[in-house]
Amino acid sequence: MFSIVFTLIKQASVYSPSPLGVQDILIADDKIAAIEKDLNITGLPDLKVVEGKGKIAVPGLVDGHVHLIGGGGEGGFATRTPEAKMTDMIKAGITTVVGLLGIDGTTRQVTSLYAKTKGLNIEGISAYMFTGGYPVPSPQATGSIHQDILLMDKVIGVKTALNDHRSSHPDLQELKRLASDARTAGLLSGKAGCIVVHMGGGKGEFSLLNDLVDTSDIPIRQFIPTHVNRKEALYEAALDWCKRGGFIDLTAGINPERGARGSVKVSEAIARAIRDDLPLERLCVSSDANGSVPVFNDEGLLTGIGVAGFDPMLSELTDTIQREKISLDLALQPFTTSAATSLGLEKEKGKLGKEREADLLLLDGDMNLHDVFAKGQHMYSDGLSLVHGVFD
Repeated sequence: MFSIVFTLIKQASVYSPSPLGVQDILIADDKIAAIEKDLNITGLPDLKVVEGKGKIAVPGLVDGHVHLIGGGGEGGFATRTPEAKMTDMIKAGITTVVGLLGIDGTTRQVTSLYAKTKGLNIEGISAYMFTGGYPVPSPQATGSIHQDILLMDKVIGVKTALNDHRSSHPDLQELKRLASDARTAGLLSGKAGCIVVHMGGGKGEFSLLNDLVDTSDIPIRQFIPTHVNRKEALYEAALDWCKRGGFIDLTAGINPERGARGSVKVSEAIARAIRDDLPLERLCVSSDANGSVPVFNDEGLLTGIGVAGFDPMLSELTDTIQREKISLDLALQPFTTSAATSLGLEKEKGKLGKEREADLLLLDGDMNLHDVFAKGQHMYSDGLSLVHGVFD
């Protein structure tokens, strides 16, 4: 006989991300059973009570762009980045993650990414993935992008790359075909069928994507252009794309204060979007974690390489609130609800509410992370991981 595991979080200030005031949160297995002012719970066996007084309860972060099996390799085989660890995501407040391939779709394969995605779900986090990668035709597992999305349960869309010397420079017709395959497979499988587009720092900005939307019937919301804050001109073009009704994805680790010259810091980018009255439901933030951070000189020669981490997600959320003076409910949206919506996960992810999946964080008033719950399981508390990955 299976028994239900109950957890009661007492007297936390709840943001769903809308402010709900001080509430109790009752978790039953992986779902939120109730959010009410003062829950008087009796008769539940082995009820675990977590003190939330003085803390802020917010949705777990939704990270839509992670190199789960590593990436990189621009400097040769020794520069292939390592796989991501579940505990590193949890320590950064990330409870939902979407994996993808980078420049290397040969030694890194869609089938390996799928296995990693399935494994992370077993370890306790909610994980999904994109098929494809930088090249067109795209890497795939089943024989086509359409079949990958339609038949593989955790595959929600496809990735491609534009405006980058490492991309395959697809033309308009190739991009239309890729987008059409993803969209129709998404419709048939009940998934988003979205196309995440790596936006490089090369020429063109959004010209090819705008041409695609202008000359086809594929909805603009099907696309998620990412890394759009890597330079000012690209971010300006991204804001115009957002005004047209499209999603845009900011990369938390792209930061002029961390050496990304000419880039736009995520917290500043969010503040600018709010000042321009752009709808935050179309603005997303992801980490690009475990991907490589290559440095090329003006002649295109690699001069250095690093690895992106998960920590910029909470850091940029904090800076959005503390530096830019944006209210917590607004600051949370690009990290939670908007990201979940762009990925087609909005029914379960990105919000706190009755009968929704119990992915939540407890923060103090300075935005320090105290507790993480993923699918109802208490994963992290006061600096200690309570649940570990198999090889962590």
